[in-house]
Amino acid sequence: MKKILLYITFMAIYGFAAAQTAAPKTVRYDLYVSDTTVSYSGKTRHAIAVNGSIPGPELHFTEGDTAEIYVHNTMHHETSIHWHGVILPNQYDGVPYLTTQPIKGHQTHLFRFPVVQHGTYWYHSHTMFQEQSGEYGALIFHERKPDPIREYTVLLSDWTDMNPHQVNRYLHNANDWFAIKKGSTQSYAEAVKKGYLNTKVTNEWKRMTAMDVSDVYYERFLSNGRHTDEKPVFKAGEKVRLRIINGSSSTYFWLTYSGGKMSVVANDGADVTPVDVDRFIVGVSETYDVIVTIPEDKKYQLLATAEDRTGSTSVWLGNGEKVPATPLPKLKYFEGMKMMNGMMKMNGDLDTSDGMQMTNQTMDMNTVMYPEIVDPPANSPDIVTLNYGMLRAPQPTTLPEAPVRELKFELSGNMNRYVWTINNKAVSETDKILIKKGENIRIILYNNTMMRHPMHLHGHFFRVLNGQGEYAPLKTVLDIMPMETDTIEFAATEPGGDWFFHCHILYHMMSGMGRVFSYEDSPPNPEVPDPKKAYRMVKRDDRMLHPMARIGLESTGSDGEIMVANTRYRLSTEWRVGLNDKHGYESESHFGRYLGKMQWLFAYIGWDVRYRKMDDDEKNLFGQKSTKDFRQVLHLGLSYTLPMLIVADASLDTDGRLRIQLTREDVPITRRLRFNFMVNTDKEYMAGFRYVVTKNFSLSTHYDSDMGLGAGITLSY
Repeated sequence: MKKILLYITFMAIYGFAAAQTAAPKTVRYDLYVSDTTVSYSGKTRHAIAVNGSIPGPELHFTEGDTAEIYVHNTMHHETSIHWHGVILPNQYDGVPYLTTQPIKGHQTHLFRFPVVQHGTYWYHSHTMFQEQSGEYGALIFHERKPDPIREYTVLLSDWTDMNPHQVNRYLHNANDWFAIKKGSTQSYAEAVKKGYLNTKVTNEWKRMTAMDVSDVYYERFLSNGRHTDEKPVFKAGEKVRLRIINGSSSTYFWLTYSGGKMSVVANDGADVTPVDVDRFIVGVSETYDVIVTIPEDKKYQLLATAEDRTGSTSVWLGNGEKVPATPLPKLKYFEGMKMMNGMMKMNGDLDTSDGMQMTNQTMDMNTVMYPEIVDPPANSPDIVTLNYGMLRAPQPTTLPEAPVRELKFELSGNMNRYVWTINNKAVSETDKILIKKGENIRIILYNNTMMRHPMHLHGHFFRVLNGQGEYAPLKTVLDIMPMETDTIEFAATEPGGDWFFHCHILYHMMSGMGRVFSYEDSPPNPEVPDPKKAYRMVKRDDRMLHPMARIGLESTGSDGEIMVANTRYRLSTEWRVGLNDKHGYESESHFGRYLGKMQWLFAYIGWDVRYRKMDDDEKNLFGQKSTKDFRQVLHLGLSYTLPMLIVADASLDTDGRLRIQLTREDVPITRRLRFNFMVNTDKEYMAGFRYVVTKNFSLSTHYDSDMGLGAGITLSY
């Protein structure tokens, strides 16, 4: 009873209606999680279904009900379910090892909690990359009073034919296959053709790779599990409440409607004062309720376009002749690159020296890439785009009088190595942040990266300080754009427990962008009997090792590299094997740690083994005799990424020999043609080309000072 009163008090603080006096009702669902196969793109792939479908079934409750949900894991491996945006007892939050026991294979777990809110929410796995594989569904909490407007749920998602674990590995190994597939490589040839050569050179001079809008290439974007969904039952003049959920793993969607304006009435489950817009972007894991009108007896398109505009999905509302929405044109990537050059300092930080304060999406830095905005058709009407500053709560949301604790979080990241952190630390490198029940927590977030980040807080609503004063909107997800500084605050009213705060782009979260808030003096959580051991399990996610291999098979022999790395450390071995004694062989291995926020500096120890039958003695540029004929030494060194993404490496071996080397891999000449080179003080040099055919296969040729000119293939993993 005490817990129920706490929840009712909490919701009253935020202006939600308390449960009605009607007799309480327990609503039961049984969810069966199972392995399955799908063929969204015509290729059969593994997926995870709930009750045999993707997405899983919609779960409906009424405010004041008690939810009783049995999750049956029919798979051989563990799973989990997190109830996104839901205020509930900590032990049912569903983050494995942190709040809730993972659901082992062939076991059942009961989630039972009071429904103390209304609105549009969703559920999804919080185990590894299972969400990307299809384990998600809609969760709708209705108000006690009936709503006369008919409604329809639109659950948006993204699908990749690639195993999500492989997607994560590709991202960490700086493989640009996704950019090739999306047509967003921004190569030198493309820069010359479009008149942006200087922009491209400046970009690489500042040690940046191509402008990136979305990390992953997806074969399909889905509405309720289908590329195109239809709801023909709506009639002319009817108003429809659309419950829109972005259940994707990493895709933002632009929403437009061919039937006119959309009236936004709720965000992340919390009501807002209605605001009419022509379009809005829904961040990963956000939900929006919008009311649209069916103007005539026709089919009107709700078009959801991926932020990178590589594809879209849609829902057709009504019956009759189709009225399509205007497709969004391709992005102007080089305009975005030019903008990014002006924002970035040489040290990798964003430049805020002009004093401009950007908050709450009021200035979309990507606008320069939107042709429909910068080059609108003649006589086109002004497009009203939603931003957070336009959201206003219908009732005051002021926090109760209490001590205020302020935290400052800088969102930081490294696209080259795909490391995403807060204050330059991943979850595994931090302790939990202790908070006290009864205090107010204010978080000032600064996004010092070139990516948007949808930051999600479990188990609490927070206020977004957006200029609306005491009517600041309530949210559970904050989409913070590059260079923005946003402030959120929440009342620490939960009875205890650990609550995750993280970026909801799945691959960012798994790379370390998160923190854990922990209430002091929390009662024991029966789901986490050994909290220290359990937290070590949570930290495993961003400590995962990511292997990579590149094997060249050419007419002069073989060269290549095998590497395994994680957030901070790397172990690598490279080799070169000729066809005869004159060509010889060599192998060099390094183990080291990346240093600094941008990880441009790498300190290592290693070993070097070489053999070659030389005709004459050689000396390096320092006058030291070469030992290419036979060498077995240990060495230590430093490598540093210079402007133009050239890596300078200096090493000293146990025989006292110094070597300085310059290398550059993967210079994008065209969309698929790559150039690479190496030169060092041992008078070795190499230059070559690689033409990317598939993600694992390339045609290659290169000239090596020791082995001569060769041609063949390169295999990549």
